[in-house]
Amino acid sequence: MNLTQQFLKEEFNIDERVLKLVAEAEEEVRGEFDRLDDIMAYNQYKVLKAFQQNRIREMHFGWKTGYGYDDAGREALGQTFADVFHTDAALVRTTFVNGTHALATTLLGILRPGDELIYATGEPYDTLQTVIGLTNYEKGNGSLRDYGVTFKQVDLLPDGSIDIEGVKAAITDKTRMVTAQRATGYSWRKAISIDEIEKLMKAVSEVNPDIIKMVDNSYGEFLDTREPSDVGADVMAASLIKNPGGGLALSGAYIAGRQDLIDMIQYRMTCPGIGDECGLMYGQTRTLFQGFFLGPKAANGALKGAVLCGKAFEKLGFEVSPKAGDVRSDIVQAVKCGDPQKLIAFCEGIQAAAPIDSFVSPVPGDMPGYEDKVIMAAGAFVQGSTIELSADAPMRDPYIAYFQGGLTYEHSKFGVVKAIDTLLKKNLIEL
Repeated sequence: MNLTQQFLKEEFNIDERVLKLVAEAEEEVRGEFDRLDDIMAYNQYKVLKAFQQNRIREMHFGWKTGYGYDDAGREALGQTFADVFHTDAALVRTTFVNGTHALATTLLGILRPGDELIYATGEPYDTLQTVIGLTNYEKGNGSLRDYGVTFKQVDLLPDGSIDIEGVKAAITDKTRMVTAQRATGYSWRKAISIDEIEKLMKAVSEVNPDIIKMVDNSYGEFLDTREPSDVGADVMAASLIKNPGGGLALSGAYIAGRQDLIDMIQYRMTCPGIGDECGLMYGQTRTLFQGFFLGPKAANGALKGAVLCGKAFEKLGFEVSPKAGDVRSDIVQAVKCGDPQKLIAFCEGIQAAAPIDSFVSPVPGDMPGYEDKVIMAAGAFVQGSTIELSADAPMRDPYIAYFQGGLTYEHSKFGVVKAIDTLLKKNLIEL
């Protein structure tokens, strides 16, 4: 045993067999790690270039009060995001309460009564279903359905890829927007790759170039040398307490895209006539800049942790998605537990690996926007931050655990170690 393994055995009471299994899994994915490290370095320098060309300096970290007029830091932050993502403009705000809020603001800012929205990646994420009006609908709740926007979804093909021909066939003269959700959400599939997104964008434009192409980019930033906006997406949005916040963002989300679309969205974000001219950053500008700068490295650590998790649990005989060697387009690793007790033990292990609230036992409970009870393991510095080590799952058959995050690879790796060790000590697996 090396020094680290000896420390984990003595100080955390980790079974030697678990350490051996994880070490073997790590060695088997070493080549993939090298490839991911190259992508991380590319993105790190891309972000650095954007900081330099926007001449970011100390003045951009200052506070504003009241209406927030003439906030140079807020404006520079938006332009830096836009430059990294190669878009005309970006809204980067602490006042978006989560990624769903930013996505909803995008949809409600652009779509009008009589418009049709098509989801090209099957069923939308649970919380977006309420925004669209598919679940938890109450007349007058302000969902798209309430405003007379119609909806279609085109299911993915059996291999998990986008049904391009199905999307083209679904388009009508009322279709205003086609949307792709990059991450898996609570579904059993690989995330949608940048190459697939590019094919979808081209196919939609061939049918009607006026259709707006939107991407939910949650969990996907910095995992490829290209972003959806580089391959034809007109607008995209996601949370800051995932990849682009680097673990430092305390709240917020971003929307990046074409100027005319950002103009429409900004009036939904605040109100017509005000748009992005107002809005406090509440002293977060410095940490948002710093988190964005660290984002490529944090996303890389989380992604390598997900790869290791998939390989280790695959070696234990669990079904996993994606598998080692698959092209990854989000930081999420799904592990099919097949049993509620195994799922709960998995999450208990992740919670016990956390720096915050490691002594807490996660328990399934009701969550706003979800129909099933959800179990969440998250001992994070920022509440709900999924770039930090966490695991969550709806309590429904086949009891799939969704593992993600880790501000460093070493911490993400320890989450894998602790999850396996907890299952072993509860006699739910054999080694």
